[in-house]
Amino acid sequence: MSPAIKGKARCRLHGGAKGSGAPRGERNGAYRTGFYAAEAVAFRRECRDVLKVARSALADLVG
Repeated sequence: MSPAIKGKARCRLHGGAKGSGAPRGERNGAYRTGFYAAEAVAFRRECRDVLKVARSALADLVG
């Protein structure tokens, strides 16, 4: 067991420095297209938020 490094925000061994990790996009072996692509997931999330607001406004109008 090693003590924590003083003055650092991350662990020396497990901290995951900025820029580390797998590359994004096609260079990554887990690249996805279609339904599970990041853009598609974000689009569905935005649609869901818009529908939630619309349903709330409609419920306020109806009573």
